[in-house]
Amino acid sequence: MQRMTWMAVVVCAAVALGFAAGVGMHAGAAAQQTPGGSPEEGYTDTPVLPESGYHVHDPSRPRPPVIAPGRTAGAPPSDAIVLFDGRDLSQWSAAKLGTASYTQSDDPAPWKVGDGYFEVVPGSGDIATREKFGDVQVHLEWAAPVPVRGRSQNRGNSGLLLMGLYEIQILDNYDNPTYADGTAGAIYGQWPPLVNPLRPAGEWQTYDVVFEAPRFDGDTLVKPAYFTVFINGVVVHNRKASRGPMVWRALAEYTPHPSEGPILLQDHDHPVRFRNIWVRRLGGYDGKPLE
Repeated sequence: MQRMTWMAVVVCAAVALGFAAGVGMHAGAAAQQTPGGSPEEGYTDTPVLPESGYHVHDPSRPRPPVIAPGRTAGAPPSDAIVLFDGRDLSQWSAAKLGTASYTQSDDPAPWKVGDGYFEVVPGSGDIATREKFGDVQVHLEWAAPVPVRGRSQNRGNSGLLLMGLYEIQILDNYDNPTYADGTAGAIYGQWPPLVNPLRPAGEWQTYDVVFEAPRFDGDTLVKPAYFTVFINGVVVHNRKASRGPMVWRALAEYTPHPSEGPILLQDHDHPVRFRNIWVRRLGGYDGKPLE
């Protein structure tokens, strides 16, 4: 090994000093970032988020509740309320859908339970959940009857009504044209779905719905109802406002009503089948109610 020249020694020393200075600057910058917390815990020397009142990365901000997801696609998560477990209709009662209204009784739901599903008994009347809901996530699977009979609205027709009032249409629309705001997935009589992703009759269709209930201040509507809807994994409504409760051949309009209501399924004289129905009550951020 050759001896280093005096110049080489000077250069090496300068490089070493520069590296040490760089390390010191980095450490100093890190020290300035951490007085209010740590990357694991968060920070309190950061700006305040005006929407929430918390600091950016605030250590005191509530952590999200931990839940267990369903083990398979479509299975209920651990915080879901299962409305049909494949065995009985004990969570449901008899009901009657009216024009922008409904009535409910304590009588048992009159539909037929099969092997892991239940089926509309045509002419027996509507059914509704015994429990009432406001803001909610709904998962529901349904299948139109086979063999295929009828056309347009007279083919595999039913309906999913949130709060017993706000309808997402159920209809066999596979190769079956009808008026746009009455197609499967429509906010009935108001907004057609963005696309029609239905499978053929006899196959199971999946609806995933996020529903925000309307808000009233006395007789005044403060916030309309909103729908976000996926059919078979495809978005068909993206937080779309409803004009009001479902009506036929008329303009929907709001009238004040309670903050919660049942989930209603419609008897439209077709033996539509249902399975795997569950819901989750929805809250807002940071443990507050949904606004």
